[in-house]
Amino acid sequence: MARAGGRRAGTRKHRPFWVELPLLIGIALVLALLIKTFLLQAFSIPSDSMQNTLQKGDRVLVDKLTPWFGSEPERGEVIVFHDPAGWLDDLPVDPPNTVQKVLSFVGVMPSAEEKDLIKRVIGVGGDTVECAGDGPVKVNGKALDEPYVFPGNTPCSNDAKGTFKVTVPPDRLWVMGDHRQASSDSRYHSDDRNNGMVPVDEVVGRAVVIAWPVSRWSSLPVPDTFSTVAGAALLPGSAAVAAAVPLLLLRRRRALH
Repeated sequence: MARAGGRRAGTRKHRPFWVELPLLIGIALVLALLIKTFLLQAFSIPSDSMQNTLQKGDRVLVDKLTPWFGSEPERGEVIVFHDPAGWLDDLPVDPPNTVQKVLSFVGVMPSAEEKDLIKRVIGVGGDTVECAGDGPVKVNGKALDEPYVFPGNTPCSNDAKGTFKVTVPPDRLWVMGDHRQASSDSRYHSDDRNNGMVPVDEVVGRAVVIAWPVSRWSSLPVPDTFSTVAGAALLPGSAAVAAAVPLLLLRRRRALH
């Protein structure tokens, strides 16, 4: 009797799968929401401005974790950022339906946010970026080798705003599309409140991989040409202060002696 009782005490009654299914779905949605908020988020490419690196309709995964540790965008990275100053005001948008809103909110589908853009970072705070005529683009006097520029395009456009020379302020970015003659980027918004620059705090994250369609799966590395650019970038405010403190302490110590 004791043995039989023991067997009865150790027996667990399993709930039917249909009862557990809502719980499993809920856990999956919570995990997807956490991943979307803190790790990765899917975005859909809305235009041809980044061809041939990205095609319209591609889905990319954007790294949202790194910025949490104080990392800022670097030259050559492909980034997603919020519309900084009405760049998309004249473009019609199709409002997402309820299902699209829910699925994009939890990160299952690409973002339903229609005010995001994707471009390549060409210059960061402290850089001088310039281009005359058809190019090449120069950063801090160094000409870029840009094999990612759309075939048949020139690195710059020989028009009023396609020719430029700018110095990027601290905490700002100069961005350009890879399809240079089909990209309304920093060059063509120089009269907005940011002078065409993208504030660093408007950046969602770096696009790291093409996730869909499967036939186009690939990573999005920083092109080698950007490793040759002289480091003229300004330190972020907090980093500059941190770097200055040891020097000030050393100077004060020497003064005391």
